[in-house]
Order: sequence, then C-alpha cells, then structure tokens
Amino acid sequence: MKYSAYYVEEIDGAFSASISELELQKPDDGFVQIKVSHSSLNYKDALSASGNKGVTRNYPFVPGIDAAGTIADANSSEFTDGDEVIVTGYDMGMNTPGGFGEYINVPAEWVVKKPSNLSSLEAMSIGTAGITAAASVLKIQESSKASDLPVLISGATGGVGSISVMLISKLGKEVSALTGKPSSTDFLNSIGANNIIMRDEYLESPAKAMERPLFSSAIDTVGGNVLSKMLPQISPHGVIACCGNVAGIEVNTTVFPFILRGITLAGIDSAESPIEFKTSIWNKFADEWKLDLSSMIRVVFKENLQQEIDLILEGGQQGRVVLQHGE
Repeated sequence: MKYSAYYVEEIDGAFSASISELELQKPDDGFVQIKVSHSSLNYKDALSASGNKGVTRNYPFVPGIDAAGTIADANSSEFTDGDEVIVTGYDMGMNTPGGFGEYINVPAEWVVKKPSNLSSLEAMSIGTAGITAAASVLKIQESSKASDLPVLISGATGGVGSISVMLISKLGKEVSALTGKPSSTDFLNSIGANNIIMRDEYLESPAKAMERPLFSSAIDTVGGNVLSKMLPQISPHGVIACCGNVAGIEVNTTVFPFILRGITLAGIDSAESPIEFKTSIWNKFADEWKLDLSSMIRVVFKENLQQEIDLILEGGQQGRVVLQHGE
C-alpha cells in the first residue's frame, strides 16, 4: 500500500520537495501507525524542508513535527485501532518521518489520546506551538510574583507568540505584544493584545544593565538582542519564559536582574516534555483553556505547502498554518 507525502530530497547538494507516493511499512512492536488527518507548519518544519542538517540529519525525508489522526494499526497494548490521537514533538518530523505524510509510524509513548471535545483541526491549530505557549504560561503562573504590570510577548504574530497572547489575555492579564510587523496591529488587538510595541522602536536604545520595571513577566520567542533588552525591564520576581532563537543565540546581560530583582530566566523545551505533561496540557486546551483559533488559521493542502514554507522562513507568518490531508 502506498500513501501520499510531502517528500524532501537531496540531489547533488540541493534540496527539493515533491508530492510523492511512498510505500507504507507495518509498525514495529511498541509502535502505532496513524492515519493523519491534519498536521501544522512550524519553523522547525520549514528548516527540515529546506535541508537544514541541524534539524534533519538524513534525506530523503518527510517533515512535520505535529500530527492528529486515527490509529490504523495499533501494534501496542496502549491503543486500539480507531482511537483518535495527537502526536507532537520528540523526534517526529526531525529524523522520524512526520505529519506531512498521510501515515506515520511512531512509538506508542509519544502518543496522546485526543480529548473528545477537541477536533483534529483544533488540535493542529494548537500543535507544538500551543504546547510551547502553554508551558511558558504555566512557568509564569507557577513562579512569578503577582504584579499589575503587563506581560511582554515577543514574536507575537507567530505561532507560539499569538497563542501566548490569547492565553495570557484569557487569564485576565494585560498583554504587551512585541512585533516587527507594522501591519499586524489589528490582528494582535483582535486576539487580545492591549499594547503593540514595534520591535525597531523597542531596540532603538541599547539595553542597560538595569531599567525601571516595565513588565511583570515575559514570553520570549526570538532570543538575541530582544531577550537582552527584556531582562532588565522585568519587575521583581518576574519570569521570562525563553523558547526561541530566530533573533540570535547569544544574550548580552549582567547578573543584576537576577541578584537584585530575583528574575527567573526559564528555558522551555516542549518537544521533549513528558507525555504526562502533554496530556495535561491537551486536557486544559479542551476545557478551561479552550481557545477559538478559527480567525487566525489558514488551512492548506500539501500542494500549497511550499509557498507557506517560504513565507515562514521570510518571517512573514501570522497566526497558524494547518495542513489537511484529503478533502
């Protein structure tokens, strides 16, 4: 049996993608085979699709770090055929063929049973980006001191950033959204941002060792000079949840924010988080953290993926892109 996939190949050092028919393999013991209905596009997927060997070591390959669908072959006692499930992160879409194919074979311990009041489309509108945003929000809730100052969210139009804006707003906190896109003001206001800060204006003045507190906490999806600028602006005992590096991997700071204000810089790695944690997050998204993401998603098919990949690599993504297999 064959299945259709967005298939990336390396030929003479150049990478190209096509919609290909691949041979379906039976899952190994302890693995499950999932018929994928939906996936989503993340920055890591775009890197894999572009031949980034730091993400995907060997080609040809099928990207896609997110997948939702139905168990087609449960070669594991934990699931039965027909179970509706979600897979996000771990090695899927990096070196294990991922959700840009109509079928995947993954270890059973990577798989979460989908909550009944969350559709596959809704789940993939959330995806790894939403799990990362939720983990960041939880870190702030658990660790930061109560403050009336707004929460600063960088990269606010991206997947993690936009869902973070919605979650923080839903929890009743004022949101300051940091973006490099002047045209995104209406979008950010519509999803719950109270204040819009333009990145170029924010970075006009150099970062200082300490500044007066402007924000209670922050979710930083970009790193680099943005993170450096944030640190001295966080109020005492605030938290910065750090989960991205598109602006750079280096941070220029002093010890002052940490030893004078007790700031916490918390790293977020949702891809490798325990399956029990992911299960709890999916249950939150299906219940008290239920979000209506319909206005901020674009549903595409495999034939349209390349233009969306180009857009996300150019920094032009706004909201979430969901891949739908079949009609």
